[in-house]
Amino acid sequence: MSLLERQFGLKAQGTNLRTEALAGVTTFLTMAYIVIVNPAILGEAGMPVAAVAAATCLAAGIGCILMGLIANYPIALAPGMGLNAYFTYTVVIGMGVPWQTALGCVFLSGVAFLVLTVAGIRQLIVGAIPRPLFSAVAAGVGLFIAFIGLKEAGIIVSNPATLVGLGDLTKPTAILALAGLAIIGALMAWRVKGAILIGILLVAVLGWFMGLSKIAPGGYSLAELSATAFQLDIPAALNLGGGAKAGMAMAMAEIIFVFLFVDLFDNVGTLVAVTKKAGLVAPDGSIPRLNRILLADSVATIAGSVAGTSTVVSYIESASGVQAGGRTGLTAVIVGLLFLLTLFFAPLVQAIPIAATAPALILVGAMMIGSLAEVEWDDPGVAIPAFLTLITIPLTFSIANGLAFGITSYAALKLARGQARISDWLLFVLAALFIARFIYMGGE
Repeated sequence: MSLLERQFGLKAQGTNLRTEALAGVTTFLTMAYIVIVNPAILGEAGMPVAAVAAATCLAAGIGCILMGLIANYPIALAPGMGLNAYFTYTVVIGMGVPWQTALGCVFLSGVAFLVLTVAGIRQLIVGAIPRPLFSAVAAGVGLFIAFIGLKEAGIIVSNPATLVGLGDLTKPTAILALAGLAIIGALMAWRVKGAILIGILLVAVLGWFMGLSKIAPGGYSLAELSATAFQLDIPAALNLGGGAKAGMAMAMAEIIFVFLFVDLFDNVGTLVAVTKKAGLVAPDGSIPRLNRILLADSVATIAGSVAGTSTVVSYIESASGVQAGGRTGLTAVIVGLLFLLTLFFAPLVQAIPIAATAPALILVGAMMIGSLAEVEWDDPGVAIPAFLTLITIPLTFSIANGLAFGITSYAALKLARGQARISDWLLFVLAALFIARFIYMGGE
């Protein structure tokens, strides 16, 4: 206990081992669904599902423990929703980038994040981006995730006349997914801890009875993690192969930028929300030890890419642990240990049907829409860029396009209203780069 007290300062934060342990278990239950959902999404990119599940557990475990020991905050980390969809559907499927190269981009974004954090440049970048776009990006990613869930469930399908349309709701996958929506939605409405995870498992059981999934018993060794571990292709991500097609260097730079950008602001939003709830914000509104928090996140992203998963981010579900009394990094360490324990059961996710994970995607997306309440919709200079960001992300299947429309329109409206300031120079540089990107893409 004396060791824990010295490391985490439990008494100073008005907490104890029992409370922190309860908070850790609570946070773990609310976010453990990522062990099932992340492999389902990255599996669509051609990655081995069992290996990705193990990598997810390993990355989350390392990230949470680092957060607890380095920054002493009750904030849990795991591969991020939204960025895993960007990894699969935009980078690998949409752009034709091999998943090994995409992992190399994740690694480089983590290294860049680490360098920016150590150098203190992060504050400059954060200050350049309009705060309303933080909320719009989060909500746009939520729509993106929900759209993918609806598509995977067969509830929404392609339609040549209207682009998209309603699928056949009498098909087994759609029926099971709708049942999943009802079950998980009811559990969430009743405030059941771990509602998403419990719902996924219940729907999976229904799927087994319906013959939509199969359990294939067999031996498992942690050595199977080698199917994704150390498979990242950093030279290809840096476009050093020499045989890359024209424009690939710009494409790689854009991929790395989006991983870095979304990770950066996803963390800022989560940190503000969780630290406010925990009463850990300084009197001047700043977050103590912020650089340590971002340091833990960047190292976790690097470790995750080496293990074989997409970008690691802070989870808003950490607020559930804070609600349960978590106030120190011991909460995060306990979450990390639980993820490492889950590592030994990771292969079982192969038996989870897509109809069981699709409802989770839809409802996680729904929860992310709440950030739109922070946008000043009565101010056109804010509302228009926020809306363009929000709508462009799901409709173009690209977070990068949403960011481009949002930042460019925000800068243009600032100029139109005569509100441009010298201090906004980085905002206009980013807008100019995005405009150049649009021109380049149009000329291809």
